[in-house]
Amino acid sequence: MLSKWMKESMIIIIGSFIFAFGINYFAIPNNLSEGGVIGISIVTYYLFDWSTGIVNFIINAILLAIGYHYFNKRVIIYTIISIVFSSLFLHLTKNIGEAGNGDTLLAALFAGLTVGIGLGLIFKAGGTSGGTAIIVRLLNQFIGWSFGKGMLITDIAVIGLSAFVIGQEKAMYTLISVYIGAKAIDIIVEGANERTAVLIISKHPEQVLEQVTNHMSRGLTVLEGKGGYTKTNKEILYIVINKQEIVQLRHIIEKIDKNAYVTVHSVQEINRRGYKGK
Repeated sequence: MLSKWMKESMIIIIGSFIFAFGINYFAIPNNLSEGGVIGISIVTYYLFDWSTGIVNFIINAILLAIGYHYFNKRVIIYTIISIVFSSLFLHLTKNIGEAGNGDTLLAALFAGLTVGIGLGLIFKAGGTSGGTAIIVRLLNQFIGWSFGKGMLITDIAVIGLSAFVIGQEKAMYTLISVYIGAKAIDIIVEGANERTAVLIISKHPEQVLEQVTNHMSRGLTVLEGKGGYTKTNKEILYIVINKQEIVQLRHIIEKIDKNAYVTVHSVQEINRRGYKGK
């Protein structure tokens, strides 16, 4: 148990360093901002030359004191580790990057990538980034906003305000950076091998089942359904595959039943024993 705690703590510390490096090496030297609390910290640095590490620590500490009872003990401890080390690394790596007159788009892409990887490692280990997560929890509790909506609106609000300091063009580059960062977080947390669920309604379910089993080495779940209009009973096939296998599955279905009804959607999480993707 202790070794697991130490391992997760080390991952959070490494993630905190990568996060701070992305801010100080790519974002700030190119006059870019960020969403959430770190975005506020960056703006205060541009306006007053205040240390992003110190401001980040103070704001996060206040928010954590307000919203600590919305998290369990483990998340609180890991969040404290994240706040302390990310703030420390932000302060220690100040001025690590050269003021850039280079490609702002490249800077935005790499800022988003490094910040996203850093935050992804923190989230993967069970911590949070602090401020934004706490604000979103409070918005959910008192206003009823979903976590996704709260996160998006919080980031856009901070970036929108930062536009008055860094200008509209840099703010738009910051939006690109935040988008790349969000994608990087998804890959780190959910895994690069994204799963896709497919629901198949065909007049020939047995043939589809046989062909998929033989040619894709995949098992399907057969669900009993009933047409809402026709009232006829039918078998519905359900399968979870890798994104790369969608084309192969579609070819199999089209050969058997061109009029089959197929829906495809991304799977956010798989908890299972015995399921193993290729």
